[in-house]
Order: sequence, then structure tokens, then C-alpha cells
Amino acid sequence: MNSPDPISKERAKIAALEAASALPGPDPVPSVAYRSAGKTLIVGSAADVAIWSEGLAALELTVLHTERVRNIAIKGWLGAFEASWDGGQGRFDLVLDLSPVPLIARHEPPAGYFAPAPDIASRAAAVRELAEMIGEFEKPKYFVYKERLCAHSRNKLIGCNACIEICSAEAISGAGDKIRVDPNLCAGCGACTTVCPTGALTYAYPSAAYTGERLRTLVGAYREAGGGAPELLFHSGEHGRALIASLEEAGVPAWVLPVELHHAASVGIDVWLAAVSYGAGAITVLMTDEEAPQYRTAVAAQMEIANTVLDGLGYEGGHCRLVQARDASQLGAALASPPSNQVVAEAAAFHVMADKRNTLDLALSHLAKHAPVKPEAIVLPAGAPFGNVRVDTAACSLCMACVGACPSSALMDSTTVPQLRFVEKNCVQCGLCETTCPENAITLEPRISFAEDWNKPVVKHESTPFCCIRCSKPFGTLQMIENMLGKLGTHPAFAGNLDRIRMCGDCRVIDMMKSGDSARITGRSL
Repeated sequence: MNSPDPISKERAKIAALEAASALPGPDPVPSVAYRSAGKTLIVGSAADVAIWSEGLAALELTVLHTERVRNIAIKGWLGAFEASWDGGQGRFDLVLDLSPVPLIARHEPPAGYFAPAPDIASRAAAVRELAEMIGEFEKPKYFVYKERLCAHSRNKLIGCNACIEICSAEAISGAGDKIRVDPNLCAGCGACTTVCPTGALTYAYPSAAYTGERLRTLVGAYREAGGGAPELLFHSGEHGRALIASLEEAGVPAWVLPVELHHAASVGIDVWLAAVSYGAGAITVLMTDEEAPQYRTAVAAQMEIANTVLDGLGYEGGHCRLVQARDASQLGAALASPPSNQVVAEAAAFHVMADKRNTLDLALSHLAKHAPVKPEAIVLPAGAPFGNVRVDTAACSLCMACVGACPSSALMDSTTVPQLRFVEKNCVQCGLCETTCPENAITLEPRISFAEDWNKPVVKHESTPFCCIRCSKPFGTLQMIENMLGKLGTHPAFAGNLDRIRMCGDCRVIDMMKSGDSARITGRSL
């Protein structure tokens, strides 16, 4: 089939953008409120403070000169900062930090905290913004957290720590088996939702479902207008938008449909694969110098997983790519050629769901159905949110500790026989089963399965039930009792009475009472 000519692509692009602009806006979400009375802390040298405090005369100022004050520490956010230093402490609404090294060293500092670069322009801009920050402010609550899906921890053992490690605002922390996200610190980058394997954290403003509908509309209208398979260019709403606007005369090529996001890291593999299912020819994520380095690393890792899946299904060409550009020339060079990737034969009609795993199931099922290659499984890079677990049956005693630790019901026991079962569709490769297993019998195997039984329970290990030698009640497995005999055979409690290991708990107590070697309590006069 011949590729559409440039004029057809330009017409198709106009049709796609018009169709997307006719969609309603995102649904409203709860807001996070801040209140500032203008109580401001300035930290810096006496010379710097003297220069820059003049522009803040309308605010209530407290000054800490770094030549005199030591051990200054600051935490909090707009309207609720807490500062401490040798000999004092205080609460403030705003902070202007003129220290040589910022006191809050985060890529995404909290609202109300300003640590401008030492040049005059940066400091002047910070002072102008600070002077206006009196009153009430609000922002969207960018995330939704579904605690029941979280795979962070079980029984004080860490499973998934991805969201905590990636957050450049340090807004996420562990809270027992779950996590805690501070909405006051959250900057809305959405990278935590992109790396979350279970969908416990989802992006709320806009939601994945809203973004998915935009993509379905854009790609569908472009294809219907005769443009072929477009390239989707995801970019942030600040630096990314400015960089695209700087392309000047050449502009954005007709085969490229820009998709503006609050932050480029806020969509991931579920949305990308859905877009490919809709008929997109390529997925490009534009990042500039504004993104934290760990965001680029995370997006690149997600793209490696997506491309491995697509390549394994026979969709050749490397559909997903990350473009790092500092100026218009770098971006223009990256967009110079139209994509030549193999496109899905039939565009999908499904909608992106609020649940990340459901969207992935729909996209992967559609891509597999129309794939040029029909593999039973595709090996994925480490860290992929899909996979199998290998169980060493010689070591596994069917204690079922892994079943209790599994947060996604991928591992299950049986109510009738000693049996360990596994549903691969549910596995998120969090590793809790592997770290929990007392016999070190479990190993993770990152892969995506397209076998018929991928969504059905598969028996990983089973054993003959062991029955009590006194009452014949089943209370364990043959392998478990054999392991106990090996480990406890020399224990004083069972010396000369190894049969007690072969008894259930009730019969063991009865046997001890009848034999006269039950524990006795002795005492002495004081």
C-alpha cells in the first residue's frame, strides 16, 4: 500500500486535531488547598539578604544569616513550613533560600519554597513571585491510591518500592504494608503511576481513561481522513510545549500529532500499547531538561518492555522511543522522518480503563489477536510487571507463606488438597513471594504469556497429605513432616519421641500429658 501524500496527511492532521478539540474536558477532581499570610523566612548571607529583601517589604520577614546561624533545617510546604536552627525554630508560609547549597535538595521542591540560581534574573523572578503569594491557593489532587492493590510490603518485607524511589518531590513514603502519598508535596508528574505495576496508584487529572479517549479520537480521525498511521508526540505542558512552538517555519510534521500532558512521565505502557492498538504508527515521548533524571530512566525502561512485546509479536520497527531534546534543531531532527513501523491490521475499539491492568489485558489481547507472529510467551527485561514464578518442588514444603504474601492473588492454595496454584495473568513480579519463601524455592521469570492457560490456575506444586498417626486427621504434607523430622529430630522436646512430630497439635499435647513429660511448674520460697 502506498503511503498517503503530504497533503493528505496535513488534511488528516487537521481533522484529527478538530475531532479531539470537540471532546469535553476532564472530569473535576478534589483539590488540595494552601493558605499563606505572607510570613516569610529568608536564609542567606547578610549581603544577599540585604539586596533581595527589599522587594519583599510587604511581607512579614524573618532573616537567618548563614554567617551566624548553623544547622538550619526546613520541611513542609506553602503555608506550613517548619524551620529549625541552633537556638530556635519557627513556622512560616514561604521560604526564600539564598544559600549556596539549597536546604531542600529535591528536583521538585515544595510549593512556596524558592531556591533560585545565584544569577540576578533568577533571583529577581523568585522575589517577584514570592511577593504575590499571599492568600488562598489550590491545585488538583493528581493521584488516586487504591490501597488494596498495593504490593509495597507484607510482613515487614519490601516488595515493590518503585513509586517511592522515583518520586522527585519525595512525596511518597512507606507506611507499613502500604504507602503514603502526601498531596501537599505531590507535584503531579505522575511518574509514580507509570511505574506502579498493579495500578494501585493512578493518575487522576486527567485520568488515563480521558487521555485514552483523546488518543482513540485523534488516531481514529487521522486514519479515517486518509492519513495512515500517525506518530503520537507526548510532551509536557510547559517546556515541551515551548520547544514544539519553537520549530518555527518547518513546524510539526503532518504525520505527528502532539499530545500535551501535565507531565511527559504521566502516561506509560498501558496507554502506549492502547494507542498502538488504535492504529498509531509510533509513540514518541519528548523530554527536555525540566524532567528529573530518574523519570527519563523509568520511561526508557517502560519503552524497552513495550518494544520487546511488540517485536515478539512481529510488529517490527521499534514503535516506542524517548526523545531528549534541548532545542528546536534536536527536536526537528528527531521528527524528520515518518514512522515505518508495522501497524496493527485492525484498529481496536476498546476504551482505556481506569484500572491499568484491565487496559493492558485489552491492548495485549488485541495486539496478539492480529499479530504477524503467534508466540506462546515472550521473555521480558527484568522489572517488567508481567511474568511467571518458578517453584523448586524439591525445596518447597507447601507452607503457603507465599500465598499469604502475594498482593495480587497470583499465588493460591487449595481448600481440599496440599497444592500451590498460580495465575500468571495476576502476577505483577513484585517479588514478595520470592523474599517471603523460607526455603528459597521461588524464582521470578519476567515474561508475557499468550498461552491459553495464562488466566487460569496452574498447579506449581502439590504433595500427598500427611495424616496424624493417632487420629488420622490431615494436618500437613509428607514433605513438610520429612523436613521437620530432619530439622527437629535432635531437639530436646522431641528426643526419643519423634512420633510426636507425626502427630497433629491436639494429639501431641495429649501424648505429652499421658507420658508424664509435660512441662511442670516449680517454685521456691523467697
